[in-house]
Amino acid sequence: MKKVEIISGDFRFVGKLLTEEAPETCKVFEAMLPLKSSFIHVRWSGEGIWIPYGDTRTGLDYENHTSHPAAGEMLLYPGGISEMEIIMSYGRCLFASQHGQLSGNHFLTIIEGNDRIYEFGRKVLYDGAQDIEIKLID
Repeated sequence: MKKVEIISGDFRFVGKLLTEEAPETCKVFEAMLPLKSSFIHVRWSGEGIWIPYGDTRTGLDYENHTSHPAAGEMLLYPGGISEMEIIMSYGRCLFASQHGQLSGNHFLTIIEGNDRIYEFGRKVLYDGAQDIEIKLID
């Protein structure tokens, strides 16, 4: 099982990559690591935080996709009618854009730190963008 660590301030999460369910998406994501960016709060999707990638395209197609990520699930939307992005749900979430409902590739699930996901999402909502670092761990 491949795992990643997500750090932001005093928040730490560990997620497992879903290499069997979304192998191509995991490969693309791994090639992006280590990742230093910021999570910002979503505009359309409810209780979620995201990293926008604009017009970036990776050649990915849909795999293991959903519009309804549960808290602690991360999706990679390969782009299309909206910009490429990574989104993490921290509560009730219906993945969408200004164009309507979207579906993204579920490629990672948080397995450690779940008890603080909601708190972190609310921090992003009320305090603004939060710097993050994501890296592979043993």
